[in-house]
Amino acid sequence: MTGFTVDPWDPGYAAALAVENLSEMGSTSAELILDVERPVADWKPVTPGAGFTAPDTLLVADGVRRIDARVWVHDPDAPMPVPGIAASYAAGIVRCGPGGADLAAIQVNRTLISASPHTPEVRTTHATYQPGSAADASFEELSLALQRQVTQLEVDLAVRHRSHGDDLLLVDGPLRGRTHLPRTVGYIKTHHTAYLPPAQSAVVGALTAGQRTPVFLMGTSWRRHAWYVRLPVQSRAPWAGVARCEASADLDPAQVVNLADEVALALPPLAGVDYKDPRAPQNLVPIGGLEKLLRHHLGDGRLLYRALRTAAGG
Repeated sequence: MTGFTVDPWDPGYAAALAVENLSEMGSTSAELILDVERPVADWKPVTPGAGFTAPDTLLVADGVRRIDARVWVHDPDAPMPVPGIAASYAAGIVRCGPGGADLAAIQVNRTLISASPHTPEVRTTHATYQPGSAADASFEELSLALQRQVTQLEVDLAVRHRSHGDDLLLVDGPLRGRTHLPRTVGYIKTHHTAYLPPAQSAVVGALTAGQRTPVFLMGTSWRRHAWYVRLPVQSRAPWAGVARCEASADLDPAQVVNLADEVALALPPLAGVDYKDPRAPQNLVPIGGLEKLLRHHLGDGRLLYRALRTAAGG
């Protein structure tokens, strides 16, 4: 009988390892410098040393977004109305420490984005949408413009609520756009691309809970340090419980290695559990809780859609 393993994530989500052909592991055009921490031939799982401790304060930042309506902006300088989106987005910060976790901040914004210079502020009975700009009228660019606003809100909240220099900020998702923030790590749950060559990918598969790979430098359209860490997990699926972390490329090797060890110690106690979260363990408990709270604060999308239609009708 042929054996099989069930992916630990709920099938309603993409698999945690979203690489269709595992035999193509390492087939990437990314620029890699693998000997940042140790020689390539000496790659093996890293267990943080006894002298390292988890940070006293870990701040977790996350943001959510929702398109409330597709819109057309009537531009007097264009022969046709210009497509746009009306969207709600929110960001929040959770502060984790020895005494537990508490909500540090939540902020909700509304925006109407288009490529028209005449994009208006839209006031409805339930919310006001501030004008935002996009480079062109494609939906891809509108979506990117919205994501830039979400990222900027996360940055603003993080800067506002960092209390001292030795806290560590974990942002859900790639670090792009936030590499200038001190002691900040991007946290990626899903693996769409296998960046490492086969020999180093095998080290990822050999990690046990709380271990990490050596740090490496990675360049695609932007450069950053990266490493993989494994969280506690029961599944035997490929790379189960593995997350990728990113840090600024401007850090020197000693700084980023220390940061990687702190993260490897801080994350396992925060790992999600499968009976509560369909994306456990990578969807950390503070992230899962913050996402639910932020989506609640976005409000009723149907109500906002009706309000936008009413406002459009004058």
